Amino acid sequence: MTKFDEATQAIKIDDQTYDVCLDPGYSIGGPLNGGYLVAVLLRAAVDAAPFAHPVSTSAQFLKTPVPGPARVRVEPLKAGRTAAFSRATLVQDGAAVIEALVTTATLAEAEPDYSDKAPELPPIEQCAKLPDPKPESNMTLNAQMDLRFDPPTIGWLKGRPTGRPESRAYFRMSEEQDPDAYVLALAVDALPPVVFSAGRRGWAPTVDLTWHLRALPAPGWLTLAGSGRLISGGWFDEEVEVWDSAGRLVAQSRQLARVGRG
Repeated sequence: MTKFDEATQAIKIDDQTYDVCLDPGYSIGGPLNGGYLVAVLLRAAVDAAPFAHPVSTSAQFLKTPVPGPARVRVEPLKAGRTAAFSRATLVQDGAAVIEALVTTATLAEAEPDYSDKAPELPPIEQCAKLPDPKPESNMTLNAQMDLRFDPPTIGWLKGRPTGRPESRAYFRMSEEQDPDAYVLALAVDALPPVVFSAGRRGWAPTVDLTWHLRALPAPGWLTLAGSGRLISGGWFDEEVEVWDSAGRLVAQSRQLARVGRG
């Protein structure tokens, strides 16, 4: 079991209740990363489901959870021959902090009838890492994963944002681990907010995150491509595509978030 597996572990109490412990190693300066929290929730939802793969998840972030004990409640809604539907709620100190609708199914290896091509990034050796965060920043998430960025998309670090909401990077876990559905849940929310490249900064809390598991990923680096369509009135959207080492589209996400708060 890897550190990430341990950090997302859900211990079954009964058919609809799971105990979890939210790991402080996935902090983004205080709050915990939303993709990590969804991965925790999905461990319980998939264990309670009749199918193996979380093909669609729509999560609403009601409150900001903190590291420590929590519980996931899973409510089955409907199960058919090819898919099952449930509601999963992450609860901490008696209050719901994340509500999610989860669809599970069983994905099989198959050649796509049609697929876009993976985005072209420079070779990994020409891509850049973000500087290590200062210890007092409490940005512990960086230590859990390895991101190598397409250099123009982190121009904001030196005051040269591209002016477009975008981010592109190679991704893998810091500890050796083949990607799976739970790693993909983290990956779709692993990039810095795309509004950074549009010249905005600060904590950008997610309100809604929806993502789809499209295929089981091959071992190796993942490629992440993030973009946005509209920044307006203190809100922005972010879409992320995840491609595996075989050039297959394995995950897609869209989230609605607030523009950076200090």
